[in-house]
Amino acid sequence: MTRIWLLVMILFLGFSGRLSAFAGDPVRVREFSIRENDTLTYTLKLALNEAGEPAYFFRNVFTPVCLTGECKPVYINFYWDLLGNYTRFDFPSGQILTKMDHREFRQEDYDKLQDILSNQSSLLKDVAMDDLVGKGTENLADSVDAKAGATLKTVKNEVIDGAVYTCYTLWHLAHGKVVGEMQKITETYRTEPLLHRFLTSDNHHYQYWAMERVIDANGKAGRAFAPDLMQIMRGKNIFAARYALQKLNGSFFAEAPRQLWLWETYQKGGYSLQNTILKKLASLPLTDALLDRTTSAMAGMNQEQFTLVLNAVEAQLKLSDKTAQKLARHLEHTNPDYSAAVYKVLTHFEPKNQEVRTKLSAYKTKSTQTETLK
Repeated sequence: MTRIWLLVMILFLGFSGRLSAFAGDPVRVREFSIRENDTLTYTLKLALNEAGEPAYFFRNVFTPVCLTGECKPVYINFYWDLLGNYTRFDFPSGQILTKMDHREFRQEDYDKLQDILSNQSSLLKDVAMDDLVGKGTENLADSVDAKAGATLKTVKNEVIDGAVYTCYTLWHLAHGKVVGEMQKITETYRTEPLLHRFLTSDNHHYQYWAMERVIDANGKAGRAFAPDLMQIMRGKNIFAARYALQKLNGSFFAEAPRQLWLWETYQKGGYSLQNTILKKLASLPLTDALLDRTTSAMAGMNQEQFTLVLNAVEAQLKLSDKTAQKLARHLEHTNPDYSAAVYKVLTHFEPKNQEVRTKLSAYKTKSTQTETLK
């Protein structure tokens, strides 16, 4: 292979090749000419589904991998989701990857390459290609076992022995400027149906992207998206659920049915989600119905959740007699920290209910006697 031929090929980054099926063969493809720099452009493709909606991005890549004065061409197909998150690769018919000594990649090498390319936080992100080679080791430049510098030893677990430059080159192609270009393109497709689709997707990147666009700076979201957001809050992704809960304005949970739904979500959720919900309650004007349920559940809570419920109660403007009476029962809790916290909250509201006032007085007398005995 001559260098002249190689330079010609570099200028032609797109090529025709068999595209393996991925999430269904695209019904239609849109092509975008992307400028890499002042002299190079390439074709980025957007696959559309039967409804003409964007499905995923892909690119037929040709790139030279140059080392030890020799260059080898690499043909590979890359796939990304609609936000530029790399998903996978495959090859045009008959194409494979080889290592420095022309040994073909084994299946475990392809598996490791997939892991390498899937890691957005790879150490390869901040490494220059020249850092992968130590002086005097040019003839062994593509070997992890070469007597190279500290940088190569640092990224040893993030490259394939005998294919260091190949891993480096492909990772930067998968996570380079093209990501921003894909995000710009997807933004032009932003419609209400696309936002619904993203919110209900299993792809958490889609969910976050859509939530940032349907929930405004004040934490308010349109009614049309409420079912989608509620689905996220009860979904399997605890991080997305917590994000939605924390980002939404309290007005989202203002109505009584929505508050009861929130409590049901608490009962079905894991511990981390439960705590997020309890913290959310402190920012809401709670209905008597929800206060009744939360105070009823306090007896079975640990100290952390017990305290979170008390914080939510204390944040209210007033308490009904029923809620105050339920709280007063905890003045006799076996844990003195629990009963002391309840006493503090109840006295804050200056309850008028005689039963509650009697229990508060009894607790104060008992506490005074205990302190005297000490």
